[in-house]
Amino acid sequence: MKKALSIVLALVLAISCLGILSSCGTEKGGQTDKTDTAKTVKVGFIFLHDENSTYDNNFMKAAEEACKELGVEYLFKPNIPESDECKKAAEDLVDSGCNIIFADSFGHEDFMIQAAKEFPDVQFCHATGTKAHTENLANYHNAFASIYEGRYLAGVAAGLKLNEMIEAGKFTAEEAKMGYVGAFTYAEVISGYTSFYLGAKSICPSVTMEVQFTGSWYDETKEKEAATKLINDGCKLISQHADSMGAPTACETAGIPDVSYNGSTQTQCPNTFIISSRINWAPYYKYIIDCVQSGKQIDADWTGTIATESVLLTDVNEQAAAAGTQAKIDEVKAQLEAGTLHVFDTATFTVKGETLTTYLADVDSDADFQGETEVIVDGYFHESEYRSAPYFDLRIDGITLLNEEY
Repeated sequence: MKKALSIVLALVLAISCLGILSSCGTEKGGQTDKTDTAKTVKVGFIFLHDENSTYDNNFMKAAEEACKELGVEYLFKPNIPESDECKKAAEDLVDSGCNIIFADSFGHEDFMIQAAKEFPDVQFCHATGTKAHTENLANYHNAFASIYEGRYLAGVAAGLKLNEMIEAGKFTAEEAKMGYVGAFTYAEVISGYTSFYLGAKSICPSVTMEVQFTGSWYDETKEKEAATKLINDGCKLISQHADSMGAPTACETAGIPDVSYNGSTQTQCPNTFIISSRINWAPYYKYIIDCVQSGKQIDADWTGTIATESVLLTDVNEQAAAAGTQAKIDEVKAQLEAGTLHVFDTATFTVKGETLTTYLADVDSDADFQGETEVIVDGYFHESEYRSAPYFDLRIDGITLLNEEY
């Protein structure tokens, strides 16, 4: 009897222990480990600048959010120029145990491809690049988002502000001119300033726009000088595709409404900041981490959308924005999500006075810079559908480029 009881007690104790073991994971760095079948992930990030750049800081915040939420290790390599230093940074990250490496600037791409060929067991992911779909490397990938939709919505806010100032008698409809500080004459920048302009034009039909390029993604002095030049040239509102506080600061000083990029500048510019659009990179980071952990292939080209919460707008600054701005943005956003409105609808713009019915875009980015892909279908330009990075490079009527040497 005693022997039988001992056996029963031993069985109960064993079952109890198994239950405890199955319900508890081991702790590492304050995070519970994934299942035994999940691959351990460590992500390395290469940034062109540091947190002082609104562009890079946007990536950094998303990286911290995604990695901390998923409980994976990560390393940052800031201030890495678009040179062989990028490849060296990638090599350092591989040596540190990273099996996913992400770089955030267009000029990093060739060096990331070199590293991908050297380390086939590591996944290399790159923002704004154009070559993943033609390189056909299993471990090299491009990503972007439909930020042109976010810029269009920001343009709607700009158009409302212009109309408010016109109605207040500050200038006439014919004087409704905006200024735009752009970094380079790349398709990414052209797509951005054109979508912003079309958003404003949908609300204020008489608007025109001037663009001043700086030849740098981040140069506070040049960006401030560019914004000041545009203001002195009669621009009534300023926006930008450049990464410093140069343009917003110039607007706050001059009392000119401003639509910034990659985050709110309301604290620094409370009287002039209206709204800002940005790409939220957290959904992409979570996607690539999940792919590596579960052994799934990462898309060669991944395009985030409003629906994936990859395109976001800041809160409207009611102190500077026109009345009813948020309601109008919500209305237009719903149309974009439903597919009843397309940013690059060819009925809304002309090129040299003509409405386009066909256009071959340089999607494959070959050495000849020749277009090979028909991108106007069903009455609109299909941006970021044939690859993730923008390829809209049309010079539409209503926008004047003040300098094109970049």
